Amino acid sequence: MLAFAGIPLFFLELSFGQYTSSGPISVWRSVPMLKGVGYGMVVCSGLVAIYYNVIITYTIFYMFKSMTIYQLPWVGCHHEWNTPYCSELVEECFANNGIMTANNTCVPMENLNEEQLASYNITATTAGNSTFFTHNYTDPLAHERVRPSEEYYRNGVLHDSGDISKSGYVIWQLALCLLLAWALEFVCLAKGVKSSGKVVYFTAIFPYCVLFILLIRGLTLPGSIEGIKFFITPRWELLTTPKVWKDAAVQIFYSLSVSWGGLITLSSYNTFKNNCYRDALIVPVLNCATSIFAGFVIFSILGFMAHELKKEVGEVVAEQFGLAFIAYPEAIARLPISPLWAFLFFFMLITLGLGSQLCIVETVITSITDNFPRLRNKKIFVLGGFCTISFLLGLNCVTQAGSYWVVLMDKYAADFALLIYGLCECVGLAWIYGVRRFINDIRTMCGNRVVEQPFFKWFPLNWCALTPAILSFVLLFNWISWENPTAGDYEFPGWAHGFGWMMIMTSLIWIPLNMLFEFIRADGSPMERLKQMTKPTPDWGPALLAHRREAYDVHKQYGTELGGALDPHSEKSQPPVDYSVKYVPAKLDESDMA
Repeated sequence: MLAFAGIPLFFLELSFGQYTSSGPISVWRSVPMLKGVGYGMVVCSGLVAIYYNVIITYTIFYMFKSMTIYQLPWVGCHHEWNTPYCSELVEECFANNGIMTANNTCVPMENLNEEQLASYNITATTAGNSTFFTHNYTDPLAHERVRPSEEYYRNGVLHDSGDISKSGYVIWQLALCLLLAWALEFVCLAKGVKSSGKVVYFTAIFPYCVLFILLIRGLTLPGSIEGIKFFITPRWELLTTPKVWKDAAVQIFYSLSVSWGGLITLSSYNTFKNNCYRDALIVPVLNCATSIFAGFVIFSILGFMAHELKKEVGEVVAEQFGLAFIAYPEAIARLPISPLWAFLFFFMLITLGLGSQLCIVETVITSITDNFPRLRNKKIFVLGGFCTISFLLGLNCVTQAGSYWVVLMDKYAADFALLIYGLCECVGLAWIYGVRRFINDIRTMCGNRVVEQPFFKWFPLNWCALTPAILSFVLLFNWISWENPTAGDYEFPGWAHGFGWMMIMTSLIWIPLNMLFEFIRADGSPMERLKQMTKPTPDWGPALLAHRREAYDVHKQYGTELGGALDPHSEKSQPPVDYSVKYVPAKLDESDMA
């Protein structure tokens, strides 16, 4: 998926946004018929921003709870949120020379007769039953045991009601953390994308330090090797499952931020001559290498948890976001000065989460101001309005049923819709706009040295054939064998699935609606209308006139036609174009783009 979909689409979107310095909606002036793809991306990003910030909220909550000089709250089984099935009760019972019986009671072994001891595979070795062999003892309720970290997450943080229909009350602590999360994002983005970019320098480096420390600690825990074996052992039989292919594709799209509009938005701030080809090769590879590295960290910890619970590694954590809020806290609690490490870990997660969330929110705000130029001078009010509305909508996700809403939105809001957007990008640019024309757009930015490289030919091949074929296969394979999403073992009621499909349609419906709109407003016969819908608008192309002239020369030299007009201001054959509509990054002039 990385080679045939992830990297090709990553390069396509970087080039797409950088060439025209436009957001995810305005770039489709290249193929007006597909402008609905841009609208869909923005709606999808808006939906994801609502629930993604709730995950950041959990992280902020954990960070504050880590600020203690005492024991971390997810350690031990004697808190109000713990249940009688807390796993550490078994260890405490053993420490007091007792065992947990079938009725979940700790009974001193000296109070049991030989027949009772034998039923638990325990033998007495001396007269008076004062010494016991417990190596073969098995907790009769082992399959029901839950680690303290999971009970804290489910009962102490989420106040889990067990059903999406039972919203209960708003958890005020989480509501305050949600408010803080949106306030942080407002402050970061209010100063502009450059200030948020500076934050990323720290967020990109700090996580590696924390993950390395956790890996060292994880490898010293019993059972860690079994967890790593589980991680690196292929399960070939799963390749026949449609959901596996879809999940792999969606994961790549999530990991690389492909088809969200965020890459197009951020690349629009690049200088025109930035080597986006180099970026498209380095960033995805480093991204996936980091994911593999993090996999070793997490599965070393999951192996330890499986060893402690006497379960298989695959059965340890069924919670949707359990890796971050169950497994990692479990390992951190075993480090020296654990509150300090817990604080650093969750601070790391906050920085990572904010980095992604800032990109998502910036995509939405940029698209709004891009299409409504009068709002550019009021961008801070647009940002404030979006943050306020999203906060209010997110309150439903911090109720007792909030975790189920988060999972539902995660499963539906941006699932296979991302694959459809990626497919449309390939069809729009490679087939309709023209792959040779698009290559010459890239040639204008990156030069012949990049475009003439043998490996560069891999990208047009994917854009034209391989990537659309693979995405179409994955989509059809899943639709034919569709299974309703679940939250672990919990099955959503029918109305919840209906709500999920409504979320999907709110982003996909823009594609056919825009096609119909473009067809209606075009002139001439049906064929003439279709030609107008697929022809770049006069104002499509580089933001600066000097770069337009350079692009014109490149296209002329290599036998293609420049998309858009050479100078929309002086094109008498074209209707007047309001050039203020064109998206130009703030404080940018020709000298900056040279």
